[in-house]
Amino acid sequence: VAGSVAIAVGGVALGAAAFTLDAATGLVTLKAAPAAGAIVTAGFLFDVPVRFATDRIEVDHQALRAGLVADIPVIEIRR
Repeated sequence: VAGSVAIAVGGVALGAAAFTLDAATGLVTLKAAPAAGAIVTAGFLFDVPVRFATDRIEVDHQALRAGLVADIPVIEIRR
């Protein structure tokens, strides 16, 4: 998801100006090298397009608890 990449070095979050991101490849490049042995972490959001695997969703109203539906099967749409 655009704008959702977060990078940290040694547990300290970097600002967006401290790295670049190639959205086509997912490659993140830090503008300054971290100290030797520093742990670099990243977080991000992503979307996976899916469709429903069946035309109907079976619901047992007797076993229904506060809107809980047991299973909604989906299939990933590959591009």
